[in-house]
Amino acid sequence: MFVRAEVVFTSQLTLVECDRALIRAMTTDRLSAAETARFGALLSVVAGAWILMPLASEVLERARRPFPVEPMRTLDAIHLASALTARSVAADLEFASLDHRLRTATRAVGLSVRPA
Repeated sequence: MFVRAEVVFTSQLTLVECDRALIRAMTTDRLSAAETARFGALLSVVAGAWILMPLASEVLERARRPFPVEPMRTLDAIHLASALTARSVAADLEFASLDHRLRTATRAVGLSVRPA
């Protein structure tokens, strides 16, 4: 079940990860160049509505410190630190992830996770 968000906050890192996934899929012949371009264009449209969190010093400093659940992968730590920063302006923030480790760490810092 999909839940629509009123506002989406995400790290700029998300766009890098998405673009890298598309490039990887194309270079390993899992997507054609046309499919890659189509998905890239769709990403651009969707991301145009997102609030992109910069990789600011506040986010990076938080990502460098321990979290209640460790070990945590570097990029996951940056995403979680971004969410904690976003929570300061969106108290009812919900974190979206399908990754079990990141979902566990997110709950440990007091954020709710989607899908439930």
